[in-house]
Amino acid sequence: MTRSGARSRPAHAVPGRQRGAAGPPPGGPDAAPGAVAGGDPVSAAWTDYLAAARQLDGVRRDAATAAGEQARSVQAAREELTAVRTRLAAQETRLRERGVPPISLVPTPPELTEAARSMAGGPAAVLSALRAARGRADAADAALAARGLPRLAAWPARPRNLLLYAPLALLVPLLQVALFVATGSGAASVAALLCGLPMPAVAFAAGWLGVGRLFPAGEGGRVDRTARLGALVCLVPAVLVSAGLLLAMLAG
Repeated sequence: MTRSGARSRPAHAVPGRQRGAAGPPPGGPDAAPGAVAGGDPVSAAWTDYLAAARQLDGVRRDAATAAGEQARSVQAAREELTAVRTRLAAQETRLRERGVPPISLVPTPPELTEAARSMAGGPAAVLSALRAARGRADAADAALAARGLPRLAAWPARPRNLLLYAPLALLVPLLQVALFVATGSGAASVAALLCGLPMPAVAFAAGWLGVGRLFPAGEGGRVDRTARLGALVCLVPAVLVSAGLLLAMLAG
């Protein structure tokens, strides 16, 4: 009995030693966070995965938007570069025809350095620099289109156009007065008076074409011809001279 009881005691002690050797209990320091909180570790991992996927999708969308904007800027810069090159080639030809030395048409090293610095910010900076270059090309075209009248082209539109409308408006009335003084109230003066009636319209049309030919276009690509001023300037002298000549003929 004693031996069998003694043998049974170590046999009952074996499971205790096995549990001690299995490691710390579930609530020990090495337990998983989900197990400590009493949650499911698989659910916590799935939540972390969804958050990381959303963050990655946001980064992907931002990268795609930035790439699209950069591609559009590159395409716009290429188109702008083609247009600017065409304008500069035409201007170079016109300047050489006017006797400008070729060395003056080549950019200097400081100008090249400044241009490279202004385009170091990527496609958007390059596009901005090309648009600024196109603006300068427009100004150069305006100066060349003035046909040797750059100072006059910088005047306000009304006094500048008046220099064309006024001489044309006075040309025919002065000829009518000279003819009347030379021939008196004869058939020649009557014929000149009748022929001079439609001349204000002719003078206005000539002034209209001359303004568009000699002076550059303003903002929006349109020439400010001051049509009302031109019509008034061309009409008033002809009406006054015709009325004066008619009264002189009737009095004579």
